[in-house]
Amino acid sequence: MKNKKKTFLGKIFRILKRAILAFFILSILTVVLYRFLPVTLTPLMIIRLGEQAINGESLKLHKRWVPIEKISPNIIQAAVTAEDQNFHNHYGFDFKAMKKAYKSNKRGKKIKGGSTISQQTAKNVFLWTSRSYIRKAFEGYYTALMELTWSKKRIMEVYLNVIEMGDGIYGVEMASQTYFNKSAKKLTENEAALIVACFPNPRIWNVSKPTNYIRRRQQWIVNNMGKMRNVNWSK
Repeated sequence: MKNKKKTFLGKIFRILKRAILAFFILSILTVVLYRFLPVTLTPLMIIRLGEQAINGESLKLHKRWVPIEKISPNIIQAAVTAEDQNFHNHYGFDFKAMKKAYKSNKRGKKIKGGSTISQQTAKNVFLWTSRSYIRKAFEGYYTALMELTWSKKRIMEVYLNVIEMGDGIYGVEMASQTYFNKSAKKLTENEAALIVACFPNPRIWNVSKPTNYIRRRQQWIVNNMGKMRNVNWSK
């Protein structure tokens, strides 16, 4: 009986070991491939399509991948200003921002969670939407892989191409075409700031119908864009 139990446990251990090894190999290969290839589909896009199907809605998936050279520097500057002011200096994790968020959350205040653009990109490209410690652990793993293999330029390029921008709308190019009838290359400071102001919750905040809060956030972004390091990857 004991020998059978040991044999069974041994099989389970070997299966787990192979599964873990396969995950590491597959995840590393995927991250390396996405260093060069456009990200055409993400778990979030699949989840949204599933939600639409369950609710009996028509399936909506509007996206258009563009290289960062065809994205206005204004939206890059706005994204760094609003979402991750230390983007160019950290290696995927802004521990000061995380500590500040933790302390504020303990006091019951609502602020953004301290995730960097790198972390948000890892979540948007590779993971599911629900919050949990398990997902956070995977997010940290993918963030570290990306920072090791991708440039900051590539992280920003992917981030701006996959981020959710409305009901079935993904990426700043499609957002720009939908809300301003122009390419992302031609976005002005105010237009870029308005799009970025809706990043945290694009299914509630609408670029076409900005609330007073979004207008104030837009103005704050515009006022602070000039204080950030100026990087023009569109040249």
